[in-house]
Amino acid sequence: MGTIKLLVREREIPAMNDAKPFSQACENNKQPILDHLKPLLQECQHVLEIGSGTGQHAVYFAANMPQIVWQCSDRSENIPGIKSWLADTSLAPPLTLDVRDSNWPAQQYDAIFSANTLHIMSWAEVELFFTKVNTHLKPTALLCIYGPFKYHGEFTSPSNADFELWLKGNNPLSGIRDFEAVNLLARQAGLNLLADHKMPANNQLLVWQRLG
Repeated sequence: MGTIKLLVREREIPAMNDAKPFSQACENNKQPILDHLKPLLQECQHVLEIGSGTGQHAVYFAANMPQIVWQCSDRSENIPGIKSWLADTSLAPPLTLDVRDSNWPAQQYDAIFSANTLHIMSWAEVELFFTKVNTHLKPTALLCIYGPFKYHGEFTSPSNADFELWLKGNNPLSGIRDFEAVNLLARQAGLNLLADHKMPANNQLLVWQRLG
């Protein structure tokens, strides 16, 4: 069976092929994201990725930042695909992790990274996400979130507006989040916004630091 691809504007829905899941969007954005992460994480040793998806980001980032122990995690249905990407690497097996669960890893991390997850979660899950990540970050650790956001209630592009319609068609509780509301959650969790990087395909890379 060949690879099946379904495109929604700039974002590709991962599809299984004979070997492993593949997302062209991950291939397209991995280098721009790395360009920002590499200087940010140069002093980090342990990074937790929440919502690793296919596992493509983890493999690429870990290869280019070998000083980091990169820990993947995702919901149970995505674990087999991640394992297929990690099979030829020295990365640890992915953790099964749902933001609604209580079994988060006991370890605290130098940084937490997550890509294209907040718009999939319900708002209640986004609130829980920020509560949880705060307890799993070391003092002065970083939280790096990649994905689309609205600003002052407005989409940054027509394609993002179309993407939200598609998201809500699949789950009415999903949706592109307002930057201001997300940043308020971060501040309430003791995180200070360090950077808001404009990224390709109408995405952002938001970086917060735990205050201590």
